[in-house]
Amino acid sequence: ALRVGVSPLEIKETLYQCAPYIGFPKTESAVCLVNEVFTEKGIDLPVKSQATVTEDSRFKDGVAVQKAIFGDAIDKMHASVPANQKDIMVNYLSAFCFGDIYTRNELDLKTRELLTFSIISALGGCEAQVKAHVQGNANMGNSKQNLIDALAQMLPYIGFPRTLNALGCVNAVMQES
Repeated sequence: ALRVGVSPLEIKETLYQCAPYIGFPKTESAVCLVNEVFTEKGIDLPVKSQATVTEDSRFKDGVAVQKAIFGDAIDKMHASVPANQKDIMVNYLSAFCFGDIYTRNELDLKTRELLTFSIISALGGCEAQVKAHVQGNANMGNSKQNLIDALAQMLPYIGFPRTLNALGCVNAVMQES
């Protein structure tokens, strides 16, 4: 990535974007490997923080980002969540995934949505979330071809079953243009 001009901040932010989807242990392992490469290349660590929220603002800012990407569907989702699931489906998702992560600087929402689509497509078994993020990508201005191109790049790494499942999600949400 460094050889083709991706900045150290962009690399780190891409890794941080993974955390809500692949978990902290895998993300931390990747960050440690990247730090080793950065050290070998003489890149100063730590890179500048891109955080923008506070403990008090992370939920509100996260909901604002969710609404920017998904519109009124967020209010409908929040209203329909059973009380015993509200912490996970509303509080944690909005505050952590969207508040702590999506609000960070360096990567725009269009790029973060494309990354999220790619990450959850690679996981497999996340078709409901893939479909939601296909719509999020469309709302952020990524085309169907952008998503197909991302899947084509990922194919050798994730295999045909996950690629075809994600492609099915793309086709279910976005019509041919």
